[in-house]
Amino acid sequence: MHEAGDAVALLRRLRRAGVQLLENRRQLIRRVPLGAVAAVAVLPLFGCDFSAPQLFAKRATACPRPQVAQGSSGQFNQQQIEIRNLRQGGFRGDFFAQLELARRYEGQRASDKNLDDPVEAAAWYAMALSNPSGYAPIAAYEPRGKPGKALSRFDDCRAYERHAAYGALDRQLSRMSTQERERVRNRVIYILSTQGADGYRTLARMHDGYFGPYGEPSDNLQAVEAYGDRRHVGAPAALDLFRRNDIDAYLYNYLAVQTGDVSAYVMLKDFERSSPQRASYGTFVETKAKRWIPPYEFYPPESPDSGVPHSDESDPAGEAKEAALARLHELPFVHVGEALSYLRIIPAPLLDERLLSLNDAQTFQASIGRPITGRLTPIEKVRAVQYAAVNGSSKAQLVLAVMYSEGVGVPRDYARAYHWYEEAERQGSPEAKYAMSTFFSLGLQGVADQDRAKAVVYQLDAALAGFKPSAWRLQQLLAQVSRPPRGPGERPQPYAARAYVAPASAGPVDAVPVNAERDYR
Repeated sequence: MHEAGDAVALLRRLRRAGVQLLENRRQLIRRVPLGAVAAVAVLPLFGCDFSAPQLFAKRATACPRPQVAQGSSGQFNQQQIEIRNLRQGGFRGDFFAQLELARRYEGQRASDKNLDDPVEAAAWYAMALSNPSGYAPIAAYEPRGKPGKALSRFDDCRAYERHAAYGALDRQLSRMSTQERERVRNRVIYILSTQGADGYRTLARMHDGYFGPYGEPSDNLQAVEAYGDRRHVGAPAALDLFRRNDIDAYLYNYLAVQTGDVSAYVMLKDFERSSPQRASYGTFVETKAKRWIPPYEFYPPESPDSGVPHSDESDPAGEAKEAALARLHELPFVHVGEALSYLRIIPAPLLDERLLSLNDAQTFQASIGRPITGRLTPIEKVRAVQYAAVNGSSKAQLVLAVMYSEGVGVPRDYARAYHWYEEAERQGSPEAKYAMSTFFSLGLQGVADQDRAKAVVYQLDAALAGFKPSAWRLQQLLAQVSRPPRGPGERPQPYAARAYVAPASAGPVDAVPVNAERDYR
């Protein structure tokens, strides 16, 4: 009886629980319309990429920016000052400066509409994506108590920034022509080449199929998202900017080693061991590397429409660069004056730097985005020659070639010297023709192989163009060619008819022809 009473009590409790559950269900059904209305009003506030897990997880946001970097100042000419400061950081490898530059050149804010430059914006987005500072994990975690709990959100905000950069770069590139994409690619290569071994190693990873599209690890989340899947398109235009191939990957690894960086040598050997086919490219890549020069002599290749110059902020520091700049006093100022005259900064060339007016110096400094001091620094004098050479002055091209040959103002670089001699020669410079003849006469391994026939052709061209050393050499050659013919008795006999006489103390091996002296005069 006791057990039966317990069963009846349990049945009554279950019945009461069922009735209560049914009543709650009826209330829930009555509240559904109200909940639906609330959902329709609230969900759009989360954006189109809203998903259930994001409702409970803290959403990643952009990393904070200092107020100055956002261009909030309204002072006169402040925009140019801000852009130059950001470019200095971008050339040095500042991840956030590169992102901010890309957004400023994209013209996102109304105050930056005059800066709108899709090619420049894409170049800096690509620089930010290739920057290891954007994806290397550095956030701190609690050592005790709750292992795995992040103390910093820095990794999360950088991941958000890189995800947004991939999308922005893809949008920019998808609207560009093939020529514009090539300009973006060349600008990125130039900037990275100014960073020495670190920049060359980054370029090597960007061309290596074992890494992500911009040199990040292949399992990097933003890189994986860029490839897309069935539900997401990804960023195909951004992926196509740098084509993967082992030749270029090997080339940039080799160039990194040439800077003397030990870690670059370790990476090169690791690259060679990764595949037998890769190791077989060594000889070809070595030859290519000796002739490799950056896409541009300096940045930028042209003047922008915004009036804010794309200043070249590459660091001239380094033992070789500093030593070259210290020798710039060996270059007569007249060559700098001719370059400034060609650029129409001054009306006529100047022989003495002291004759250059303050306004003229400031005009040139403003045109290349340098601090306006009114006195040219050594690097600005080099830029004057480079700027004139890039814009087609054969005299500046010849001067720049000599500077690279001798290491005056710029580090010695025979590949660049050959390039500028060739450019000047194409414009008919007789001195450049003579210099080209010397290159081919002596031969410079990897740059210009020895070719005596080409050397003679260049010497003749230089002589005909009026260059005196070549003209004197041409007179010698013509004198030898136009000698009066020998008489019948002076002409050398056929080889079989020559009489040989052996000296008394000599054996048959020491025999010499009787008329040997006359025959070979």
